Amino acid sequence: MANTSARMLRLLSLLQTHRYWPGAELADRLEVSPRTLRRDVDRLRDLGYPVDAARGVAGGYQLQAGAAVPPLLLDDEEAVAIAVGLRSAAAGAVAGFEETSVRALAKVIQLLPPRLRRRIDALQAVTAPGVFGGGPTLDAVSLTTIAMACRGEERLRFDYTPREGETMRRHVEPHRLVSLGRRWYLVAWDLDRGDWRSFRVDRLTAPTLTGARFRPRDLPGGDPVAWLRGRLATIPSRYDVSVLIRAEADVVRSFAGQWATVESLPNGSSRLRMSVDDLGWPVMLLGVLAAPFTVESPPELREQVRTTGEALVRGAA
Repeated sequence: MANTSARMLRLLSLLQTHRYWPGAELADRLEVSPRTLRRDVDRLRDLGYPVDAARGVAGGYQLQAGAAVPPLLLDDEEAVAIAVGLRSAAAGAVAGFEETSVRALAKVIQLLPPRLRRRIDALQAVTAPGVFGGGPTLDAVSLTTIAMACRGEERLRFDYTPREGETMRRHVEPHRLVSLGRRWYLVAWDLDRGDWRSFRVDRLTAPTLTGARFRPRDLPGGDPVAWLRGRLATIPSRYDVSVLIRAEADVVRSFAGQWATVESLPNGSSRLRMSVDDLGWPVMLLGVLAAPFTVESPPELREQVRTTGEALVRGAA
């Protein structure tokens, strides 16, 4: 690559996609000699980018957090504002930007000095997000740690509590974070079970980077979203919901989206069906829809609708 400036930008981009790059592999990707690579790394250091180098046959380069935000990128206030904004977007404040926000947040957090990370954590601790989405609350630091493990191809340990069962320590090779149905899932190779597994991030605690890198495995089918959808389809939900609604099917579909099946019935009515683990979502949907309805199943939904309705009436009194 003849253009030095373009080559340095490419080098910086590569350093931000891996926690560690072997020198020979990095030089090969840039199509330069090891000597030219060392000079380019020195230029990045002169600009304030903290690049660590390991010497020897297995030597390489790694971009680290420094004492200050690298120049010509962001000042302290901008860095804090962007990190906080990305956390909100990752939580679902802007639909469709969750996965992109997590990837960007992982890059920003990796470069921030400790003093700015403390400011962000303090600000996050005293603010409450006003996100309407029905998804569980996630710890942004944990989400970022998992994203960095996926991006850096680094093994991860965490405690996981399944829907039914006791909390267990898990050891995985993380593949991809997937946002699906207002929930985050980690798709990973489970080292203890020797198979691909999915983990709900809201049931995952204390994720820890191990420092052990791995060679990525090929996910069956190659598409993590399609793989996750197929896997979730085989897991039975706790409740099968069926509700008769006095509203046109198109109206109900506009509220329910892809998470329910809506059948058109005579006389302007429709039947809504969905499989859920938490009845709070169909209760919220029926409340927002504000159309007459009859719960056909399950009986637990009738009770939750009644309890929620009574609580709303008391609050409005």
